[in-house]
Amino acid sequence: MARDSQAALIALNRFGFGARGGASGDLINAASDPRGFVKAELSRPNGVLLEAPGLQSTPQLGQAVFAYQDQVKQAREAAAKAGTPPEAPPPPADQKPGPRRNLSLNTVATEIAGQMAEAKPADAAAKSESMQPNTAASPAAKPVPQPLNVIQKTFRAEALARLQRATLVECGFTERLVVFWSNHFCISASKGELARIWAGAFEREAVRPHVLGRFADMLKAVEQHPAMLFFLDNQQSLGPDSRAGQNRKRGLNENLAREIMELHTLGVGGGYTQEDVTSLARIITGWTFAGRQGGLGTPGSFVFNANAHQPGPQQLLGKTYEPTGLAQGEAALADIARHPSTANFIATKFVRHFVADDPPPALVARLRDIFVKTDGDLKALATALVDSDEAWKAPLTKMRSPYDFVVASGRLLARVPEDPGGYLNNLNLLGQPLWSPAGPNGFPDSSAAWAAPEGIKLRLDIAAQMGARLGPNIDPLDLLEFAAADAASIETRRTIERAESRQQALALLLMSPEMQRR
Repeated sequence: MARDSQAALIALNRFGFGARGGASGDLINAASDPRGFVKAELSRPNGVLLEAPGLQSTPQLGQAVFAYQDQVKQAREAAAKAGTPPEAPPPPADQKPGPRRNLSLNTVATEIAGQMAEAKPADAAAKSESMQPNTAASPAAKPVPQPLNVIQKTFRAEALARLQRATLVECGFTERLVVFWSNHFCISASKGELARIWAGAFEREAVRPHVLGRFADMLKAVEQHPAMLFFLDNQQSLGPDSRAGQNRKRGLNENLAREIMELHTLGVGGGYTQEDVTSLARIITGWTFAGRQGGLGTPGSFVFNANAHQPGPQQLLGKTYEPTGLAQGEAALADIARHPSTANFIATKFVRHFVADDPPPALVARLRDIFVKTDGDLKALATALVDSDEAWKAPLTKMRSPYDFVVASGRLLARVPEDPGGYLNNLNLLGQPLWSPAGPNGFPDSSAAWAAPEGIKLRLDIAAQMGARLGPNIDPLDLLEFAAADAASIETRRTIERAESRQQALALLLMSPEMQRR
């Protein structure tokens, strides 16, 4: 049984988000057929899609932003006419970490979200007082109400849907694939209002439908999505010789073209030059999204603006692409998706994420060949990973990312999130704010990035707060059986048994290698 339990632990931790507590039986199910347990999710492609009440399409959300911005403008104009300050909308609680004393067990439980709310009134009142207008000078002045912030409301709804899916799924392999590809083709919600409201829709529309499909299809969906075009400024890129470029005396913005080649496909050292970057930038001029006026199409939807597109043929990676408008760029992306450097870059990154920081060369080569032979079939890539012996023999040494950690904790504690606030706050604190990496290269994927002393200390703080709130009602040894059974090390078991209290024991369990490593 020990060997089966060890394989089950690998199945759940390396490929998923860890075992669920309660009566799930995840570890037992995984132990009976570890590889089959993981691959079962790959046979349910529609299970990758995410639909929830209230989640809207990118064009709908774009129009909502434009309407919201108009309402804010009108409120400000009304305030200016009345000589009174507009009422400041409350700052989003989940964009920046609050005082550490407020970061608590609400990471995994709605009841603790309430506890956080109880801890905030004094701070909120003090802030409110400091922001009040000088009522002595204008005693009758009342703030003009601001419209409801649909941007933050949407972001939280998208976050909750993602967190609930990750908490409830049996293994979580396909959700881990979503997280991997979403980080590979990342945008940042901190870019601006459009990026923030579109972050969840971008993942739902451009990533999820293709996680078990073809890489070339995902690449096209991602690069044509308004969120990516906005994030990397392609709506500002004009062909120098295009009608719009000549009229506005503006030229190329190479941001998107550079990141397509460096981060999304070929990789650094993938055989392209600066001239190739410039050529690709010319090829994808005119790739934009319709603005609030809707002159080119439905506001917030992808459109091709022929007036901004650089005319003429273009040379890219030794091949000439004829001036066929939108099709010119689509043909270029399709060829880049099939380039040998793309296959090698994707295979290496894929193995690094799931197996080891130092990817086994033989496994990388095998996945690279499968990527090439199947024309970028991502389901075949995932299946080959699970079928490989290397993925099961490598020790569980990779540190879970902050997102993996908070989701795994919630799963083990059998807490389905009803409010995303605690999760979002703790992700900010731990350095992985949801859908908000610092740059277009996404969040790091190495143990060293998440195992720094300060990061471990913050995890310990969160684990201790979880233990303080939930420990009295939980037997940590029972949870250890759910998490690892007899695959748990003797040291972990003894440490939990010797804890001074259940609260301390739960915190130690959450910080154990069985919970922190994958």
